[in-house]
Amino acid sequence: MNYSTNKTTSDAVTGMRHSTDEALQGSERAIHSTRAYANDALEKAEGKVRELRGSVDPMVDMLATKAQKLARQSMDMAAEAKDRAQQSLSRAADMTQRYVSQQPVRSMVIAAAVGAGIALLVSMAVTKSDRDTY
Repeated sequence: MNYSTNKTTSDAVTGMRHSTDEALQGSERAIHSTRAYANDALEKAEGKVRELRGSVDPMVDMLATKAQKLARQSMDMAAEAKDRAQQSLSRAADMTQRYVSQQPVRSMVIAAAVGAGIALLVSMAVTKSDRDTY
């Protein structure tokens, strides 16, 4: 009975080793398969990132170019507006100077009237401000 018990135990141990080896090989295959799947997924993701980066870079360049163009146009328009304003101011100053030299008395009366109007407005504003304070 000792020999048969040893044989049965030996067969059981061999069977367990065999089962363990199969389980280990199955686990190794599963790990290898999982790694392959993960590597494939990472490669696909990397490809998508490259593709997106390739499409974003030209868009950024295009937007930067448009922004520079708009900035240039805005500066040009501002310079033109400044030039027109200077010309208008210069014409108004020339016209005022001619009017004052041609109509000195009338110019003094107009200046006095404008000064009196401004003084009246300031006086009214100060009076109203004093009333609102109290």
